[in-house]
Amino acid sequence: MNTATPSTGGNPDVIVVGGGIGGLSSAYALSREGLRVRVLERAEEFGEVGAGLQIAPNCTRILHEYGLLDEAKSLGVLPENIVMRDALDARELTRLDLRDLERRYGFPYMVIHRSDLHGIFLRACRRAGVDLLTDQTVVDYENTGTGARITLEDGRVEEAAVVIAADGLHSVARRKLVDDEPVNSNYVAYRAAVPIEQVRDNGIEEKDVTVYVGPRCHFVQYALRGGEMFNQVAVFESPKALEGQEDWGTPDELDAAFEATCDPVREGIPLMWRDRRWRMFDRDPIMTWVYGRIALLGDAAHPPLQYMAQGAIMAIEDGWVLARHVARQIAAGDGAPDWDAALAAYEAVRPEHCRRILSTGRVWGELWHLDGVERLQRNALLRARDTYDYHFTEWVYGPTALTPDEEPPMYTPIPLASAELEDGTNGQPDATTLAKGRTA
Repeated sequence: MNTATPSTGGNPDVIVVGGGIGGLSSAYALSREGLRVRVLERAEEFGEVGAGLQIAPNCTRILHEYGLLDEAKSLGVLPENIVMRDALDARELTRLDLRDLERRYGFPYMVIHRSDLHGIFLRACRRAGVDLLTDQTVVDYENTGTGARITLEDGRVEEAAVVIAADGLHSVARRKLVDDEPVNSNYVAYRAAVPIEQVRDNGIEEKDVTVYVGPRCHFVQYALRGGEMFNQVAVFESPKALEGQEDWGTPDELDAAFEATCDPVREGIPLMWRDRRWRMFDRDPIMTWVYGRIALLGDAAHPPLQYMAQGAIMAIEDGWVLARHVARQIAAGDGAPDWDAALAAYEAVRPEHCRRILSTGRVWGELWHLDGVERLQRNALLRARDTYDYHFTEWVYGPTALTPDEEPPMYTPIPLASAELEDGTNGQPDATTLAKGRTA
């Protein structure tokens, strides 16, 4: 870790807009390089809404480097397997042995409550001396001759050498770069985190992450907080959304979407929180994240659908990559980073990686929700996969790339029509592929 020469004026070196996981983790990463960092959060207090997160080895590797992995382990759970099952008949389709996965990649696969991970970064920022401000609504961004400035809702202006926009799906800064809107998937998620005693009679697997995939729906389960809580996520396509209704993804649709599923899924549905729901939007990938000294990060740059379980991870990786390039610039200079070079290096590698995640997430969502013959073909191909075949994880769970040449090649898609069904046929002629849409 290199240390920059701290600023001597009243302005910070870096302003981070947004105090979520992406904003706080990037603030912490940059503060470790000796930079003065200020975080502006629009809410009245720092916090995260939601339930569980899955943290793969490409992220636990970074937590280890930050000295935060042991704290995360103490708050989370290290599951033994990820098991995918058919949501209609509960048959196992495939699994990842997460103990072997840790041996392969050097770091564990972990599940943790979103608020616990956010709290880890919040405490780390406080220890590092990050300036943390709440009730700060940023309404505009602009470049200056020496950096960038933001304008707040009350008219105040703040400046820094760099402004990091970690302001989420509806980013104000993103509108400076591209005229686009969030893309509605027509799917909605319901969540619940309950004491594990409430679900022990429901046929759950306490030591695994279990994913049930079904026609136009899926259901995810795993333990949290040392096994004391149990996280459930129910996702389904909303008929009301497809019809263009404004009030869509309602509880009656939740019940209808899962009425034909297997017993373990149906028994979990009554426990879902009914007073809130998360409509699932992403955005089309963009390759320009930097506008002068203003840089997008996290969901402001690459809001994904959830199927790859890499959303928070990508944001944490963004901050790590940027900080590493800042460190290289500090080491090569006179104690102050060449921000233009650091931001150019950041933009040279992160947009392509995240484009792959966003595109693959959309494809995996289609794959999970197949029906009819395509569902049977998918199931046959997944059952044929060897537990220790890492073809589909190698490109994402390994070390985070710092340069384009370090980005590994993607997987090779498998045609669904190549599957041999139990009746000895391959079903109907079909051009769809397992994990189609390769974008290497």
